[in-house]
Amino acid sequence: MLVMLAGLGLLPQAAWASHLRAGDIQAKVDTTANPNPRRVFFKMVLYTDNASSVKQPTATIFFGDGTSSCKDGIPRLGGERPIPGSPDTSLNIYLFEHTFPSAGSYTVSFIGENRNRGVLNMDQSDNQSFYISTRITLDPALGLNHSPVLTAPAVDKAGVSQVYLHNPAAYDADGDSLAFHLRSSQWVPAGIDGTVGGAPCAGSGAGTGNNQPAPQTTVNFHYPNDPIITGSSNPPVQVFYNGVPPGVIGAPAIFVQDVNTGQITWNAPVKPGFYNVAMVIEEWRRTPLGRRLIGEVIRDMQIIVSATNNIRPTLTIPADICVIAGQPVTGQVSAIDGEAPGSTAPTPISLFAYSGIIPPATFRQTASGPPVAQGTFSWQTDCSNVARLPYLVVFKAQDTPTPSPTNPPLIDEKTWRITVIGPAPQNLRATPTVGTGTNPNSVRLDWNTYQCANASRIYIYRKINPSSFQPGPCETGIPPSAGYTLVGSVPANATTFTDNNTSSNGTVLGLDRGQTYCYRIYAEFPLPAGGASIASQEACTSFPGAASRLVKVDVENTGVTTGQIQVCWTKPRQAPGTTLDGTPSYVLSRGEGQAPTTFTTVATITTLADTCFTDTGINTQDKQFTYKLEFVRTFPPSDNRAPIREAAPTASSVRTTAVPANVAATGVTVSWTYNVPWDNTAKPAAIYRRTGNTGGFTRISTAPTTATGGTYQDNDPALRKGETYCYYVQTEGQYPGVSYLSSLLNRSQIQCLVLTSPPCKPVLSLRATNCDSLAGLAEFPTLTQRYSNRLSWRLSALPAGCDATIASYRLYYRPTPTGPFTLLATTAQTSYTHADLEFSGGCYAVQAVAPGGLVSDTSNVACQDNCVFFKLPNIFTPNGDNQNAVFRPKNYSPIRRIHFQAFNRWGVKVFENTTTAADRVLINWDGGGPVSEAGGGTAPMVSDGIYYYLAEVEFADFANTKRTYKGWVEVVR
Repeated sequence: MLVMLAGLGLLPQAAWASHLRAGDIQAKVDTTANPNPRRVFFKMVLYTDNASSVKQPTATIFFGDGTSSCKDGIPRLGGERPIPGSPDTSLNIYLFEHTFPSAGSYTVSFIGENRNRGVLNMDQSDNQSFYISTRITLDPALGLNHSPVLTAPAVDKAGVSQVYLHNPAAYDADGDSLAFHLRSSQWVPAGIDGTVGGAPCAGSGAGTGNNQPAPQTTVNFHYPNDPIITGSSNPPVQVFYNGVPPGVIGAPAIFVQDVNTGQITWNAPVKPGFYNVAMVIEEWRRTPLGRRLIGEVIRDMQIIVSATNNIRPTLTIPADICVIAGQPVTGQVSAIDGEAPGSTAPTPISLFAYSGIIPPATFRQTASGPPVAQGTFSWQTDCSNVARLPYLVVFKAQDTPTPSPTNPPLIDEKTWRITVIGPAPQNLRATPTVGTGTNPNSVRLDWNTYQCANASRIYIYRKINPSSFQPGPCETGIPPSAGYTLVGSVPANATTFTDNNTSSNGTVLGLDRGQTYCYRIYAEFPLPAGGASIASQEACTSFPGAASRLVKVDVENTGVTTGQIQVCWTKPRQAPGTTLDGTPSYVLSRGEGQAPTTFTTVATITTLADTCFTDTGINTQDKQFTYKLEFVRTFPPSDNRAPIREAAPTASSVRTTAVPANVAATGVTVSWTYNVPWDNTAKPAAIYRRTGNTGGFTRISTAPTTATGGTYQDNDPALRKGETYCYYVQTEGQYPGVSYLSSLLNRSQIQCLVLTSPPCKPVLSLRATNCDSLAGLAEFPTLTQRYSNRLSWRLSALPAGCDATIASYRLYYRPTPTGPFTLLATTAQTSYTHADLEFSGGCYAVQAVAPGGLVSDTSNVACQDNCVFFKLPNIFTPNGDNQNAVFRPKNYSPIRRIHFQAFNRWGVKVFENTTTAADRVLINWDGGGPVSEAGGGTAPMVSDGIYYYLAEVEFADFANTKRTYKGWVEVVR
């Protein structure tokens, strides 16, 4: 209906200009000597069709703050400019500036009349205006900001049945992250007077609007690969292509854009003509609080497709590279022409390079071919180039066929990624200081002044004992897998740091005696570009003496309330010639699991000769425990010293599990895990077994064990199905290099099982929601209606020999097609109704549980999507009787968001809002207006009559389906 509405204001065809192909707007903050943070400089680039007699000497700009250039226009910088290899298109540049009234977000836009004639993927393009915009954010916290810059032209040539490639070659001068998304081309319908000023321009003689354009998707827009453009008799399909994404010959054509690089791939055009599409380049700023969207550029570009015998060239570029700041980058680029059938010879090729680093980087073509075109890229990097994301260089190869309308030059395009990282800090040295009196043990670190002055901080990491970690060729920082812990940071210009093991609350704990401490450092660079350096070489140092160490966590008894574990440790030793001051004690604490976050004190021992403690009355049958030992020295109040606490590395008990080894239950798989500071790998673990719940154990075998545990298969032929077997495992460990701390024996708890087959795997079914039936209801859902999903399942015969005796079932649910499941219910039935749902979409799975607690394999995953339907009424009566008083959908499936606009018969917007599922009542227009999302507020009721609407609906299905509904509604009082 909006198409008809816009047409009410159209002038006769001859009065309309039709020449605009493509364009974009770029922005940067004031860079003068005394910058005004609210002053912004802009550059707009328009591409015009040389076949049109209409020119674009000025441009109308709307600044997003209620002002515009409608009266005078923005003059073009000089005349039209040619584009190499595109004699049918000219370049137009407009420079302008604007001072905004305050900080905030502003959308700066251009409306031009009109698009050039013949664009195939929209209706009557020469009757539709051309709209582009750039949104900027003025915020003192962002500093001086620049919008993304697009360096590659926005008009390109393509050939029928050949892959088309395009990259805008965008970069951000501030190092912000860019994300690319395709979107539909937009226009702003003309006003009553038929001029661009008629709709948005404000002021007498210039228009009747408010200087706030309301862009819409161009009429009947389709993406270039849509079969509707070519008709069912000639559907577009893919051709061979070994790039990304690779072509699937004969599959439906694709038109996609890489979100990270901006590369567009169209595989493949089939109909000659003009095509337009827009892209959004989002600008994301990384801040200490996370990522923030601070702007976006909308470019509208044109692709000119010809039915040609010319075959596009093939480009070869270097492999992606990572360099250390200060190293030169050199890359050789080559291309060969694709020889068309019947052609006499390949043609010369022009090579181009587009990037934000050109200049200072250079690209020089050294040969044009045939047979081979060649060029050299050169860039001398420095510290200012360090960044977290790679720099993108877009190379383009364009051939030079004999000029004719059906024989345009074609291109190949590829993107080279260059990552620049910081050099490693040099000459790290570690010097120990043995504590005396009130000063605990500490390590002083020294290093050379970091060579990149623009770095922000140096981060210091520590671990006990040397590491085998060596940074990869492009690996910055220190990964968690290296085993280091962050202990501090200093400004990048610092050259020293003292590590005295200070806790997060500021308590100085000191470093332990008898330990070897190893350090690495690396540099970090400031946001928004970020980036980091390679880690330094490792520097280690040791303290004499010996701290207490745990040596035994041995399960002496297995039980729920009668379990007990013996824990033992070594006595601390001071360096020769020194004594331990203060009043000493051992504090032993216990936590549940292998990596507990909380510990409970179980013993405080004040006699240094007591180095063992038996922890009793604990549940060793069902739980694994980890112990922490602290050697504490306290001082009298007159000493004015805080207690000194030396914590030994924690150690867990050994935890054993035993399950049937196979479906036939002819064996048992015994597994064990632990987390201990000593090494259990040098000697195998011993496995013990008994038959029945009483009696003695027999050592049946040994098995190798890793740093965290091991597995043993008990395939003894004497094992019998239905019999009870009990197992425990004993490990034997040692502290490497400490001769007196060897043969550390620790037993697990006793684990028993009945040797049985696993339960059979269930097969799950989900009754599908009847979307057609719901869509046919007069009203759905009401405020009290909810969805219900009905599930049922049966047992399969898999795996072969499985046990069909089931005690219960565990049903799992997730609302999305991917992600983790959560337990929904446990039931003994074979059916379940998941009721009171706001949407029916989701996925389910079920497991069977045997009487003995064994759990089956998970069933198939049964999913269904949310329905997609939406219906609006044609009348509502806001007359005060509370009957049919608001305009809202009467029948709809689950919805995430509706952007709704209503217009009177003259095309003036009278209402606008955005509602989501959280609003419960969607749209909810009571007849008031004009209200917009920008202005808000309230207004008098509109008069009775017919109003046209545009509802942009985003459904809550898995595909996030978006549909636009156009129609009319009558307001009656």
